[in-house]
Amino acid sequence: MTSSHGRGLLHLAAAVDQRAVHDADSYVELVRLAERGGLDFVTLDDTFARPGPDALAVLSRVAPATSRIGLVPTVTTTHTEPFHVQAAVATLDWVSRGRAGWRIDVSATESEARLFGRRPSPTPGFARAGGSPWPADALWQEAGEVADVAAKLWDSWEDDAEIRDAATGRFIDRDKLHHVDFTGSAFSVKGPSIVPRPPQGHPVRVVDATEGPARQTAAEYADVVLVRAVSAAHATAVRDQVRESAREFGRDPGDLCVLASLVVDLGDGEHAAEPGHGGGGPRPTAQGPLYRGGPVDLAELIAGWYTDGTVDGFHLTPAEPRRDLERLVNGTVALLQHRGLFRTFYPGSTLREHLGLARPANQYAVTGGAS
Repeated sequence: MTSSHGRGLLHLAAAVDQRAVHDADSYVELVRLAERGGLDFVTLDDTFARPGPDALAVLSRVAPATSRIGLVPTVTTTHTEPFHVQAAVATLDWVSRGRAGWRIDVSATESEARLFGRRPSPTPGFARAGGSPWPADALWQEAGEVADVAAKLWDSWEDDAEIRDAATGRFIDRDKLHHVDFTGSAFSVKGPSIVPRPPQGHPVRVVDATEGPARQTAAEYADVVLVRAVSAAHATAVRDQVRESAREFGRDPGDLCVLASLVVDLGDGEHAAEPGHGGGGPRPTAQGPLYRGGPVDLAELIAGWYTDGTVDGFHLTPAEPRRDLERLVNGTVALLQHRGLFRTFYPGSTLREHLGLARPANQYAVTGGAS
Protein backbone atom coordinates (compact mmCIF):
# COMPACT_ATOMS: atom_id res chain seq x y z
CA MET A 1 0.00 0.00 0.00
CA THR A 2 1.48 3.28 -1.11
CA SER A 3 0.33 6.62 0.26
CA SER A 4 1.38 10.21 -0.17
CA HIS A 5 2.45 10.37 3.46
CA GLY A 6 4.71 7.39 2.85
CA ARG A 7 5.14 3.89 4.27
CA GLY A 8 8.61 4.46 5.61
CA LEU A 9 7.67 4.60 9.28
CA LEU A 10 4.47 3.82 11.14
CA HIS A 11 2.50 6.46 13.05
CA LEU A 12 1.70 6.26 16.74
CA ALA A 13 -0.59 8.37 18.88
CA ALA A 14 -1.90 8.07 22.42
CA ALA A 15 -4.82 9.38 24.45
CA VAL A 16 -4.03 11.27 27.63
CA ASP A 17 -7.55 11.11 29.05
CA GLN A 18 -7.78 11.20 32.84
CA ARG A 19 -11.12 10.95 34.59
CA ALA A 20 -11.79 13.64 37.19
CA VAL A 21 -8.31 15.17 36.86
CA HIS A 22 -8.22 18.96 36.70
CA ASP A 23 -4.55 19.57 37.50
CA ALA A 24 -2.75 20.90 34.42
CA ASP A 25 0.60 19.55 35.60
CA SER A 26 -0.72 15.99 35.35
CA TYR A 27 -1.55 16.48 31.64
CA VAL A 28 1.78 18.18 31.01
CA GLU A 29 3.59 15.21 32.54
CA LEU A 30 1.76 12.69 30.36
CA VAL A 31 2.23 14.64 27.14
CA ARG A 32 5.93 15.15 27.83
CA LEU A 33 6.24 11.38 28.34
CA ALA A 34 4.54 10.76 25.00
CA GLU A 35 6.82 13.34 23.37
CA ARG A 36 9.87 11.58 24.80
CA GLY A 37 8.68 8.49 22.93
CA GLY A 38 8.44 10.41 19.65
CA LEU A 39 4.69 9.89 19.26
CA ASP A 40 3.03 11.78 16.41
CA PHE A 41 0.32 13.27 18.60
CA VAL A 42 -1.78 12.92 21.72
CA THR A 43 -5.55 13.19 21.92
CA LEU A 44 -7.67 14.50 24.77
CA ASP A 45 -11.31 13.51 24.66
CA ASP A 46 -14.17 15.86 25.50
CA THR A 47 -17.92 15.47 25.67
CA PHE A 48 -20.96 17.31 26.98
CA ALA A 49 -22.18 14.03 28.51
CA ARG A 50 -19.93 14.19 31.58
CA PRO A 51 -18.18 16.89 33.61
CA GLY A 52 -14.52 17.63 33.04
CA PRO A 53 -12.06 20.28 31.88
CA ASP A 54 -12.27 21.68 28.35
CA ALA A 55 -9.90 19.61 26.21
CA LEU A 56 -8.84 22.43 23.91
CA ALA A 57 -8.07 24.72 26.84
CA VAL A 58 -6.04 22.00 28.58
CA LEU A 59 -3.91 21.35 25.49
CA SER A 60 -3.42 25.11 25.04
CA ARG A 61 -1.86 25.01 28.50
CA VAL A 62 0.26 21.98 27.51
CA ALA A 63 1.47 23.63 24.29
CA PRO A 64 4.18 25.91 25.75
CA ALA A 65 5.42 23.06 27.98
CA THR A 66 6.14 20.84 24.95
CA SER A 67 7.95 21.41 21.68
CA ARG A 68 7.28 18.75 19.03
CA ILE A 69 4.34 16.45 19.71
CA GLY A 70 0.96 17.10 18.06
CA LEU A 71 -1.96 18.18 20.26
CA VAL A 72 -5.43 16.98 19.25
CA PRO A 73 -8.44 17.87 21.42
CA THR A 74 -11.95 16.63 20.75
CA VAL A 75 -14.22 19.55 19.85
CA THR A 76 -17.84 18.72 19.09
CA THR A 77 -19.67 20.37 16.21
CA THR A 78 -23.10 20.03 17.82
CA HIS A 79 -24.43 22.97 19.89
CA THR A 80 -21.23 24.96 19.21
CA GLU A 81 -20.69 27.92 16.88
CA PRO A 82 -18.62 26.92 13.83
CA PHE A 83 -16.96 30.34 13.69
CA HIS A 84 -15.79 30.05 17.30
CA VAL A 85 -14.68 26.42 16.89
CA GLN A 86 -12.41 27.18 13.94
CA ALA A 87 -10.96 30.25 15.66
CA ALA A 88 -10.17 28.22 18.80
CA VAL A 89 -8.47 25.43 16.82
CA ALA A 90 -6.52 27.99 14.78
CA THR A 91 -5.41 29.64 18.02
CA LEU A 92 -4.15 26.30 19.35
CA ASP A 93 -2.14 25.93 16.14
CA TRP A 94 -0.58 29.35 16.72
CA VAL A 95 0.27 28.83 20.40
CA SER A 96 1.76 25.39 19.64
CA ARG A 97 3.67 26.66 16.57
CA GLY A 98 1.91 24.35 14.13
CA ARG A 99 1.17 21.27 16.21
CA ALA A 100 -2.63 21.43 16.48
CA GLY A 101 -5.21 18.94 15.38
CA TRP A 102 -8.94 18.70 15.85
CA ARG A 103 -10.81 15.50 16.62
CA ILE A 104 -14.27 16.12 15.22
CA ASP A 105 -17.23 14.62 17.08
CA VAL A 106 -20.98 15.05 17.46
CA SER A 107 -23.33 15.25 20.45
CA ALA A 108 -26.40 13.07 20.01
CA THR A 109 -28.39 12.91 23.24
CA GLU A 110 -31.32 15.00 24.37
CA SER A 111 -29.80 15.43 27.84
CA GLU A 112 -26.74 17.10 26.29
CA ALA A 113 -28.97 19.34 24.18
CA ARG A 114 -30.82 20.50 27.29
CA LEU A 115 -27.55 21.84 28.69
CA PHE A 116 -27.65 24.47 25.93
CA GLY A 117 -31.35 24.85 25.20
CA ARG A 118 -30.60 26.08 21.68
CA ARG A 119 -31.34 23.17 19.37
CA PRO A 120 -35.08 22.82 18.65
CA SER A 121 -36.84 19.85 20.22
CA PRO A 122 -37.33 16.93 17.87
CA THR A 123 -40.70 16.03 16.46
CA PRO A 124 -42.76 14.04 19.04
CA GLY A 125 -42.21 10.31 18.67
CA PHE A 126 -38.94 10.87 16.78
CA ALA A 127 -36.68 9.78 19.66
CA ARG A 128 -34.29 7.08 18.55
CA ALA A 129 -32.88 4.05 20.31
CA GLY A 130 -30.11 4.84 22.73
CA GLY A 131 -31.56 8.15 23.83
CA SER A 132 -30.69 10.10 20.67
CA PRO A 133 -33.55 12.21 19.27
CA TRP A 134 -31.56 13.19 16.17
CA PRO A 135 -30.37 10.84 13.44
CA ALA A 136 -26.63 10.32 13.44
CA ASP A 137 -26.36 10.86 9.69
CA ALA A 138 -27.80 14.37 10.04
CA LEU A 139 -25.41 15.21 12.88
CA TRP A 140 -22.43 13.99 10.87
CA GLN A 141 -23.61 15.91 7.81
CA GLU A 142 -23.57 19.02 9.97
CA ALA A 143 -20.11 18.04 11.26
CA GLY A 144 -18.91 17.86 7.68
CA GLU A 145 -20.27 21.32 6.98
CA VAL A 146 -18.45 22.65 10.05
CA ALA A 147 -15.22 21.02 8.85
CA ASP A 148 -15.78 22.55 5.42
CA VAL A 149 -16.42 26.08 6.64
CA ALA A 150 -13.51 25.81 9.09
CA ALA A 151 -11.13 25.19 6.19
CA LYS A 152 -12.63 28.13 4.30
CA LEU A 153 -12.22 30.40 7.31
CA TRP A 154 -8.64 29.25 7.87
CA ASP A 155 -8.02 30.25 4.24
CA SER A 156 -9.90 33.54 4.55
CA TRP A 157 -6.57 35.16 5.45
CA GLU A 158 -3.87 34.65 2.86
CA ASP A 159 -0.50 33.79 4.36
CA ASP A 160 0.90 37.27 3.72
CA ALA A 161 -2.24 39.23 4.61
CA GLU A 162 -0.52 40.81 7.61
CA ILE A 163 1.61 43.82 6.66
CA ARG A 164 2.47 45.23 10.11
CA ASP A 165 3.86 48.42 8.57
CA ALA A 166 4.24 50.90 11.43
CA ALA A 167 5.38 53.69 9.11
CA THR A 168 2.15 53.68 7.11
CA GLY A 169 -0.10 52.40 9.89
CA ARG A 170 -1.25 49.48 7.74
CA PHE A 171 -1.67 46.22 9.61
CA ILE A 172 -3.61 44.15 7.04
CA ASP A 173 -3.77 43.99 3.27
CA ARG A 174 -7.55 43.90 2.94
CA ASP A 175 -7.28 42.54 -0.59
CA LYS A 176 -5.90 39.36 0.98
CA LEU A 177 -8.85 38.86 3.34
CA HIS A 178 -11.81 36.95 1.93
CA HIS A 179 -15.45 36.47 2.79
CA VAL A 180 -16.41 32.79 2.75
CA ASP A 181 -20.18 33.37 2.40
CA PHE A 182 -21.00 29.81 3.52
CA THR A 183 -24.56 28.55 3.94
CA GLY A 184 -25.08 25.12 5.45
CA SER A 185 -28.14 23.15 6.52
CA ALA A 186 -28.18 24.66 10.02
CA PHE A 187 -25.95 27.76 9.93
CA SER A 188 -24.38 30.38 7.72
CA VAL A 189 -21.04 32.16 8.03
CA LYS A 190 -19.84 35.23 6.17
CA GLY A 191 -16.27 35.56 7.42
CA PRO A 192 -13.43 36.32 7.26
CA SER A 193 -11.97 34.75 10.40
CA ILE A 194 -10.64 36.88 13.23
CA VAL A 195 -7.50 34.70 13.47
CA PRO A 196 -4.77 34.82 10.78
CA ARG A 197 -4.20 31.67 8.74
CA PRO A 198 -2.77 28.95 11.03
CA PRO A 199 0.89 27.93 10.69
CA GLN A 200 -0.13 24.57 9.19
CA GLY A 201 -2.61 26.21 6.85
CA HIS A 202 -5.21 23.74 8.06
CA PRO A 203 -4.77 22.10 11.48
CA VAL A 204 -5.02 18.31 11.15
CA ARG A 205 -8.60 17.01 11.21
CA VAL A 206 -9.20 13.64 12.88
CA VAL A 207 -12.41 11.58 12.63
CA ASP A 208 -13.30 8.24 14.21
CA ALA A 209 -14.87 6.44 11.24
CA THR A 210 -15.78 3.22 13.05
CA GLU A 211 -19.52 3.92 12.89
CA GLY A 212 -21.11 4.17 9.46
CA PRO A 213 -22.58 7.71 9.66
CA ALA A 214 -19.14 9.21 10.35
CA ARG A 215 -17.45 7.61 7.35
CA GLN A 216 -18.62 10.05 4.69
CA THR A 217 -17.44 13.00 6.79
CA ALA A 218 -14.10 11.25 7.35
CA ALA A 219 -13.72 10.47 3.66
CA GLU A 220 -14.41 14.04 2.59
CA TYR A 221 -12.64 16.06 5.27
CA ALA A 222 -10.37 14.00 7.58
CA ASP A 223 -6.60 13.88 7.44
CA VAL A 224 -6.45 11.10 10.03
CA VAL A 225 -9.07 8.35 10.25
CA LEU A 226 -9.43 6.27 13.42
CA VAL A 227 -10.89 2.75 13.29
CA ARG A 228 -11.79 0.75 16.40
CA ALA A 229 -11.33 -2.81 15.13
CA VAL A 230 -10.83 -6.18 16.83
CA SER A 231 -9.34 -7.78 13.74
CA ALA A 232 -7.16 -6.83 10.81
CA ALA A 233 -10.00 -7.84 8.47
CA HIS A 234 -12.40 -5.41 10.14
CA ALA A 235 -9.85 -2.59 10.00
CA THR A 236 -9.16 -3.33 6.34
CA ALA A 237 -12.86 -3.24 5.45
CA VAL A 238 -13.40 0.17 7.04
CA ARG A 239 -10.16 1.52 5.59
CA ASP A 240 -11.09 0.42 2.08
CA GLN A 241 -14.58 1.88 2.33
CA VAL A 242 -13.34 5.26 3.57
CA ARG A 243 -10.61 5.44 0.94
CA GLU A 244 -13.01 4.53 -1.85
CA SER A 245 -15.40 7.27 -0.67
CA ALA A 246 -12.47 9.71 -0.55
CA ARG A 247 -11.73 8.88 -4.19
CA GLU A 248 -15.37 9.62 -5.06
CA PHE A 249 -14.98 13.02 -3.41
CA GLY A 250 -12.03 13.74 -5.68
CA ARG A 251 -9.39 13.20 -3.00
CA ASP A 252 -6.26 11.11 -3.21
CA PRO A 253 -7.07 8.12 -0.93
CA GLY A 254 -3.41 8.02 0.02
CA ASP A 255 -3.81 11.38 1.74
CA LEU A 256 -5.77 9.67 4.54
CA CYS A 257 -3.69 8.34 7.41
CA VAL A 258 -5.62 5.39 8.87
CA LEU A 259 -4.92 4.41 12.49
CA ALA A 260 -6.32 1.48 14.45
CA SER A 261 -7.66 2.50 17.87
CA LEU A 262 -7.11 0.22 20.85
CA VAL A 263 -7.45 0.43 24.60
CA VAL A 264 -4.24 -1.05 26.03
CA ASP A 265 -3.87 -2.64 29.46
CA LEU A 266 -0.21 -3.38 30.12
CA GLY A 267 -0.62 -3.91 33.86
CA ASP A 268 0.04 -7.64 34.14
CA GLY A 269 2.93 -7.99 31.72
CA GLU A 270 3.52 -10.70 29.16
CA HIS A 271 2.01 -13.52 31.23
CA ALA A 272 -1.42 -11.89 30.80
CA ALA A 273 -1.33 -12.49 27.06
CA GLU A 274 -3.90 -14.94 25.69
CA PRO A 275 -3.62 -16.98 22.48
CA GLY A 276 -4.40 -14.92 19.44
CA HIS A 277 -3.04 -12.15 17.27
CA GLY A 278 -0.55 -10.11 19.23
CA GLY A 279 -0.82 -12.29 22.31
CA GLY A 280 -3.44 -10.60 24.45
CA GLY A 281 -5.81 -9.10 21.95
CA PRO A 282 -7.46 -7.18 20.72
CA ARG A 283 -10.70 -8.41 22.24
CA PRO A 284 -14.13 -6.76 22.03
CA THR A 285 -15.31 -4.94 25.16
CA ALA A 286 -17.93 -2.34 26.01
CA GLN A 287 -15.18 0.31 25.89
CA GLY A 288 -13.99 -0.82 22.47
CA PRO A 289 -11.21 -3.15 21.27
CA LEU A 290 -8.92 -4.02 24.19
CA TYR A 291 -5.36 -5.33 24.17
CA ARG A 292 -4.34 -6.91 27.47
CA GLY A 293 -0.81 -8.20 27.72
CA GLY A 294 2.73 -6.90 27.71
CA PRO A 295 4.74 -4.37 25.73
CA VAL A 296 6.49 -7.04 23.64
CA ASP A 297 3.31 -8.66 22.31
CA LEU A 298 1.81 -5.21 21.72
CA ALA A 299 4.83 -4.33 19.59
CA GLU A 300 4.26 -7.55 17.62
CA LEU A 301 0.60 -6.67 17.06
CA ILE A 302 1.45 -3.15 15.89
CA ALA A 303 4.26 -4.32 13.64
CA GLY A 304 2.09 -7.06 12.14
CA TRP A 305 -0.85 -4.84 11.20
CA TYR A 306 1.49 -2.17 9.87
CA THR A 307 3.79 -4.33 7.78
CA ASP A 308 0.75 -6.17 6.35
CA GLY A 309 -0.56 -2.82 5.12
CA THR A 310 -3.71 -3.01 7.25
CA VAL A 311 -3.21 0.41 8.83
CA ASP A 312 -0.70 3.26 8.86
CA GLY A 313 -0.31 3.05 12.62
CA PHE A 314 -2.14 2.97 15.93
CA HIS A 315 -3.96 5.28 18.32
CA LEU A 316 -3.66 3.81 21.81
CA THR A 317 -5.70 4.62 24.91
CA PRO A 318 -3.93 3.54 28.12
CA ALA A 319 -6.28 1.75 30.53
CA GLU A 320 -4.30 3.30 33.39
CA PRO A 321 -2.85 6.53 31.99
CA ARG A 322 0.47 6.95 33.76
CA ARG A 323 1.37 3.27 34.18
CA ASP A 324 0.45 2.13 30.70
CA LEU A 325 1.80 5.16 28.84
CA GLU A 326 5.16 4.71 30.57
CA ARG A 327 5.26 1.01 29.62
CA LEU A 328 4.20 1.89 26.10
CA VAL A 329 7.00 4.42 25.65
CA ASN A 330 9.75 2.53 27.45
CA GLY A 331 8.76 -0.91 26.17
CA THR A 332 6.64 -1.06 23.01
CA VAL A 333 7.97 2.11 21.35
CA ALA A 334 11.57 1.22 22.16
CA LEU A 335 11.10 -2.20 20.54
CA LEU A 336 9.55 -0.67 17.41
CA GLN A 337 12.41 1.82 17.21
CA HIS A 338 14.93 -1.00 17.55
CA ARG A 339 13.26 -2.74 14.60
CA GLY A 340 13.48 0.44 12.52
CA LEU A 341 9.70 0.82 12.28
CA PHE A 342 9.33 4.02 14.31
CA ARG A 343 11.19 7.30 14.56
CA THR A 344 13.85 7.97 17.16
CA PHE A 345 13.59 11.75 16.76
CA TYR A 346 11.25 14.32 15.21
CA PRO A 347 12.62 15.39 11.80
CA GLY A 348 10.04 18.20 11.55
CA SER A 349 8.29 20.60 13.86
CA THR A 350 4.61 20.52 12.80
CA LEU A 351 2.00 17.80 13.13
CA ARG A 352 1.54 17.76 9.36
CA GLU A 353 5.26 17.09 8.98
CA HIS A 354 5.08 14.23 11.50
CA LEU A 355 2.27 12.66 9.47
CA GLY A 356 3.82 13.33 6.08
CA LEU A 357 0.95 15.59 5.06
CA ALA A 358 1.48 18.56 2.76
CA ARG A 359 0.52 22.06 3.85
CA PRO A 360 -2.68 22.86 1.91
CA ALA A 361 -2.69 25.66 -0.63
CA ASN A 362 -4.95 28.59 0.19
CA GLN A 363 -8.11 28.04 -1.86
CA TYR A 364 -8.79 31.78 -2.24
CA ALA A 365 -5.23 32.71 -3.18
CA VAL A 366 -5.17 29.95 -5.78
CA THR A 367 -8.61 30.51 -7.28
CA GLY A 368 -8.87 34.25 -6.77
CA GLY A 369 -12.10 33.83 -4.85
CA ALA A 370 -14.16 36.94 -4.29
CA SER A 371 -13.39 38.96 -1.21
